[in-house]
Amino acid sequence: MAERINGGYTIIQSVSVGNTEFVLGENQKAPDPYVTWECRNETNYYWGHYFGSYYRARTDLFERARDLSQREAERAEAKARRGKERER
Repeated sequence: MAERINGGYTIIQSVSVGNTEFVLGENQKAPDPYVTWECRNETNYYWGHYFGSYYRARTDLFERARDLSQREAERAEAKARRGKERER
Protein backbone atom coordinates (compact mmCIF):
# COMPACT_ATOMS: atom_id res chain seq x y z
CA MET A 1 0.00 0.00 0.00
CA ALA A 2 1.33 3.43 -0.94
CA GLU A 3 2.12 5.94 1.78
CA ARG A 4 -0.68 8.44 2.29
CA ILE A 5 -0.03 11.99 3.43
CA ASN A 6 -2.53 14.76 4.15
CA GLY A 7 -1.61 18.25 5.35
CA GLY A 8 1.90 17.09 6.25
CA TYR A 9 0.59 14.18 8.34
CA THR A 10 1.47 10.61 7.37
CA ILE A 11 -1.51 8.27 7.74
CA ILE A 12 -0.41 5.54 10.13
CA GLN A 13 -3.70 3.77 10.88
CA SER A 14 -7.23 3.54 9.51
CA VAL A 15 -10.59 2.02 10.37
CA SER A 16 -13.43 1.63 7.85
CA VAL A 17 -17.15 1.74 8.61
CA GLY A 18 -19.20 1.23 5.47
CA ASN A 19 -18.08 3.80 2.90
CA THR A 20 -16.42 5.98 5.53
CA GLU A 21 -12.85 5.66 6.69
CA PHE A 22 -11.37 7.17 9.84
CA VAL A 23 -7.63 7.75 9.76
CA LEU A 24 -4.89 8.58 12.26
CA GLY A 25 -2.09 10.81 11.00
CA GLU A 26 1.28 11.68 12.50
CA ASN A 27 3.57 14.68 11.97
CA GLN A 28 6.24 15.02 14.66
CA LYS A 29 7.06 18.57 13.48
CA ALA A 30 3.51 19.85 14.09
CA PRO A 31 2.43 21.51 17.36
CA ASP A 32 -0.15 18.72 17.73
CA PRO A 33 1.64 15.75 16.17
CA TYR A 34 -1.43 13.48 15.86
CA VAL A 35 -4.73 13.94 14.08
CA THR A 36 -7.79 11.88 13.26
CA TRP A 37 -9.88 12.64 10.21
CA GLU A 38 -12.99 11.27 8.64
CA CYS A 39 -12.13 10.36 5.05
CA ARG A 40 -13.90 9.45 1.81
CA ASN A 41 -12.25 7.96 -1.27
CA GLU A 42 -8.78 8.02 0.38
CA THR A 43 -8.40 11.67 -0.63
CA ASN A 44 -11.22 13.69 0.96
CA TYR A 45 -10.18 14.33 4.57
CA TYR A 46 -12.41 16.38 6.89
CA TRP A 47 -13.41 17.02 10.50
CA GLY A 48 -9.93 16.77 11.95
CA HIS A 49 -9.37 16.26 15.67
CA TYR A 50 -5.81 17.20 16.73
CA PHE A 51 -3.88 15.76 19.68
CA GLY A 52 -0.56 16.02 21.45
CA SER A 53 -0.78 12.38 22.53
CA TYR A 54 -0.75 9.29 20.32
CA TYR A 55 -2.89 7.41 22.86
CA ARG A 56 -5.59 10.09 22.93
CA ALA A 57 -5.62 10.22 19.12
CA ARG A 58 -5.86 6.42 18.84
CA THR A 59 -8.74 6.38 21.34
CA ASP A 60 -10.50 9.09 19.32
CA LEU A 61 -9.99 7.09 16.11
CA PHE A 62 -11.81 4.07 17.52
CA GLU A 63 -14.49 6.15 19.26
CA ARG A 64 -15.34 7.90 16.00
CA ALA A 65 -15.59 4.57 14.17
CA ARG A 66 -17.71 3.07 16.96
CA ASP A 67 -20.06 6.07 17.02
CA LEU A 68 -20.67 5.91 13.25
CA SER A 69 -21.18 2.15 13.42
CA GLN A 70 -23.79 2.60 16.16
CA ARG A 71 -25.59 5.35 14.19
CA GLU A 72 -25.69 3.14 11.09
CA ALA A 73 -27.06 0.20 13.13
CA GLU A 74 -29.76 2.45 14.63
CA ARG A 75 -30.73 3.69 11.14
CA ALA A 76 -30.96 0.12 9.85
CA GLU A 77 -33.14 -0.90 12.81
CA ALA A 78 -35.45 2.09 12.31
CA LYS A 79 -35.76 1.28 8.60
CA ALA A 80 -36.62 -2.34 9.39
CA ARG A 81 -39.28 -1.21 11.90
CA ARG A 82 -40.84 1.14 9.33
CA GLY A 83 -40.96 -1.72 6.83
CA LYS A 84 -42.72 -4.00 9.33
CA GLU A 85 -45.22 -1.27 10.20
CA ARG A 86 -46.12 -0.85 6.51
CA GLU A 87 -46.75 -4.59 6.20
CA ARG A 88 -49.45 -4.45 8.90
